[in-house]
Amino acid sequence: MPTQITNYQCPACTGPLHFVGESGKLECDYCGSKYDVAEIEALYAQKEQKAQEAAAAVEEQAAQTGGGEQEAPAGGDAAWDDSGLSSDWGEDGAKMKAYSCPSCGAELICDESTAATACPYCGNPTVVPGQFAGTLKPDYIIPFKLSQKAAKAALRNHYKGKRLLPKAFASENKINEIKGVYVPFWLFDGEADAQADFECTITRTHRAGDYEVTETDHFLAKRAGRVSFQQIPVDASSKMPDDHMDAIEPFDYGELKPFSTAYLPGYLADKYDVSVEECAERADKRAENTALGVLQDDMTRYQTRICVSKDVKLTRGKVQYALLPVYMLSTKWEGKNFLFAMNGQTGKLIGDLPISKGKLLAWFGGVAASVTAVLGTILMFVL
Repeated sequence: MPTQITNYQCPACTGPLHFVGESGKLECDYCGSKYDVAEIEALYAQKEQKAQEAAAAVEEQAAQTGGGEQEAPAGGDAAWDDSGLSSDWGEDGAKMKAYSCPSCGAELICDESTAATACPYCGNPTVVPGQFAGTLKPDYIIPFKLSQKAAKAALRNHYKGKRLLPKAFASENKINEIKGVYVPFWLFDGEADAQADFECTITRTHRAGDYEVTETDHFLAKRAGRVSFQQIPVDASSKMPDDHMDAIEPFDYGELKPFSTAYLPGYLADKYDVSVEECAERADKRAENTALGVLQDDMTRYQTRICVSKDVKLTRGKVQYALLPVYMLSTKWEGKNFLFAMNGQTGKLIGDLPISKGKLLAWFGGVAASVTAVLGTILMFVL
């Protein structure tokens, strides 16, 4: 047996396995598969060994490449400056706990009064206590503005009218599993020298006798300028799908607060697992789009503005670490994970929803019966 608590998952559909005394086997709640205990123990022993070997290989590679100069990315003079980031939690560190999910690998932290009983990303009902070490202290935080009660109400409203939704999703017990999670973000500061050409149009419509005439004037507009930007956000968690985070943005960064553990009681915080270097390309793209957006917004007299050429040079500045509030609920259905996420500051939400095959067949059966009844009535009148 592995030395740590493990939540065993079905090799067939990844659903949770539970020991059933009647059969003496581990059985899956979702697909009904059954396994001998020894079989699953052997499988997880292999996984644990491979994970340890992979971690050792990463550490060895880091030791071999450590201390070398970091290559500056294209488009600027230097890499993003992360020298201000710190792992010094001071006295607060003694009041923090760490957890890890053996299913999806999420690393979670919280204050000592908050119990982590399940993973908010994959729904795994078991998370393993870990060592609170090697964790960067955030610079900023946006506190939760909406209550868990509001998140539950939003989810119930999201489910309304979804007739094909499985009952397991809409049950009150499942809704009550919503968790507030602070998601990690890198915030990038810097400047951009940008110049761009835009194809623009102004359209006018007037009447000429019996006809309505539309005239369109075309222009080539050139804009250039230096744009300073602060706190451009990039998600630093690989577990949170980027499309989900994009869908619930924007956050109001005017409400950023200096980080304090006083905001954490009752909530979990995800530890970043995507480095500044790995986020650099996305940060560069967001900075470039920010600069071009400023140039485009300067041309208010035109009705359409399409960028046809651009040249943006970035001056990369400081990087800071922030935690942003998100309510999350992960539910598994027929071997697939479905994630509901809601902005804990603005209430904007997104939710993946499955379709119950039983309800779908019943619905088609009802439609077919209605069509048959209508056709029968028509035939009766014809005869």
